[in-house]
Amino acid sequence: MADAGWPLVFDGHNDTLLSLPGREPGTARSFFEQSERGHIDLPRAKAGGLGGGFFAVFVPSRRPDDPAEAAAAREAGQFPPTPTYDEATPVAMRMSAHLFHLEDQSHGQLRIVRTADQLADSLAHQQFCAIFHFEGAEAIDPDLNALEVYYHAGLRSLGPVWSRPNAFAEGVPFKFGSTPDTGPGLTEAGKRLVRECNRLGIMVDLSHLNEQGFWDVAGTTDAPLVATHSNAWGITPSPRNLTDKQLAAIRDSDGMVGVNFNVGFLTDDGNNDSTMPLEQMVRHFDYLVEHLGIDRVGFGSDFDGATMPQDLSDASKLPNIMQALRDRGYDDAALRKLAHENWIRVLRRTWKG
Repeated sequence: MADAGWPLVFDGHNDTLLSLPGREPGTARSFFEQSERGHIDLPRAKAGGLGGGFFAVFVPSRRPDDPAEAAAAREAGQFPPTPTYDEATPVAMRMSAHLFHLEDQSHGQLRIVRTADQLADSLAHQQFCAIFHFEGAEAIDPDLNALEVYYHAGLRSLGPVWSRPNAFAEGVPFKFGSTPDTGPGLTEAGKRLVRECNRLGIMVDLSHLNEQGFWDVAGTTDAPLVATHSNAWGITPSPRNLTDKQLAAIRDSDGMVGVNFNVGFLTDDGNNDSTMPLEQMVRHFDYLVEHLGIDRVGFGSDFDGATMPQDLSDASKLPNIMQALRDRGYDDAALRKLAHENWIRVLRRTWKG
């Protein structure tokens, strides 16, 4: 692993399962070989001290025929088309199977963890660990039969939506300068989904959910409120970020927030300039620690799914942000909490076992 002076990082979100096969012919890569593509593979994780993370199963929207039209719609904050259950299910099954194949092929180097004790044990023994996560519940039927099956397969975290509406809730568009208050909240099926996640011990991820949906989850759940990869709206007014009122609710529930590395959710003006200095990310850490407390903030990189700062261009560069936080005054105990202890704490309160 990386310099022994840094604690291992457990990360709240990645899209590596989407990235590994490649979106274009000839762009597939192996998780076990170092690559110039993407952000995470096992060699770069070891080099940077990344001990594991939430591995997202995400079903992309259907691509419009005109890329320029798609880009304009995204800029305008318009929702992409939502896959139907029948469209989403085979994609989710394939991506889920890919994660299980990685575990089988790793010869013990990668472990899918299902309990907080397994997570803590894997990190203690420097065994790369993965949490099976759904980003958007399009592959879950409203009767929730699929949820039961996926739980027994190892699903331990679920975001009801990505940034588009589905049968359970509505997501936020990527329109800089607006609040997350963008529409109605959870449907009745969405409230049943939250209650069933509570019963099973599946963490409900609030990232991508609009504000009314956030409050509906807060009024329905009996678990801590967690946003795996979101930042502070008070610094960067993107609807993907969290307002001070939302942060207060997360604090009061003893939940947590994972800081997203996507530069568009970090800069003051929403600019996607990868030359953004890490000082700007440290500002978000400071703001979240001020509003939530040091026990309720962690990492939520969005590796393999977003534009990274050039000084965090892949997992091997994680020591750069650790050094920036150390330079800001975060001591060893605080860095351990931010790196992984806070994730273990909140999952102990959320999972069964």
